[in-house]
Amino acid sequence: MFKKILLFVGLCAASSMAAAEGYKRFYEVTITNITKGQSFTPQLITSHSRAVSLFTVGDAASPELEVLAEGGSTADVTALLQSAGAKVADIQTIPGLLGPGKSVTMTLEANSYIRRISLAAMLIPTNDTFVALNSGGLPRRGSKTFYLQAYDAGTEANDQKCINIPGPRCGGEGHSPEPLASDEGFIHISNGFHDLGDADEAGNEILKPFTYDWRNPVARVVVKRVY
Repeated sequence: MFKKILLFVGLCAASSMAAAEGYKRFYEVTITNITKGQSFTPQLITSHSRAVSLFTVGDAASPELEVLAEGGSTADVTALLQSAGAKVADIQTIPGLLGPGKSVTMTLEANSYIRRISLAAMLIPTNDTFVALNSGGLPRRGSKTFYLQAYDAGTEANDQKCINIPGPRCGGEGHSPEPLASDEGFIHISNGFHDLGDADEAGNEILKPFTYDWRNPVARVVVKRVY
């Protein structure tokens, strides 16, 4: 009888913990790069509550998002999300570049209280452009498809010079914390590449729109509930 009581108490405790955390849910997330010439840096994906948002269009980018948009690192945004505690269920970074026409799939965890998904990655070669899904709704069942736009972080001048662009194509500077007079200062829909000539006065190469320009959207994301 005593063992049965202990077992009952244990089951009640486990049930209470599950109720507090919410029932776990799992989603298969597939990202496809649908640009002609841009690659995505390592892709950050997170599941979270409505109280969390990566950015607001029209506002200044956070310092953490600035680092991602200019240099491709997800570490600072990850740390910021971790500080949100129970409002965030899962944070993952898919390593490596995702080239034009390529897809990658991963599994994301959520629960009955966490019903939002966000994603962000830098586009390279660009100065401070990133692809993002900002607080999209997770499907209760089946799947949902999102087409994502490219955003300009407004933190670096869009000079298209290789010396100011990181990655294998250019190998230039990544994040530059010093603000420039030509920065826009707020997040907005990116207007792509422009014909700025072949080189500046110092002979630094300027990338051309024929190869690297795009028209939104830049990515397709399919989110499928698997459990």
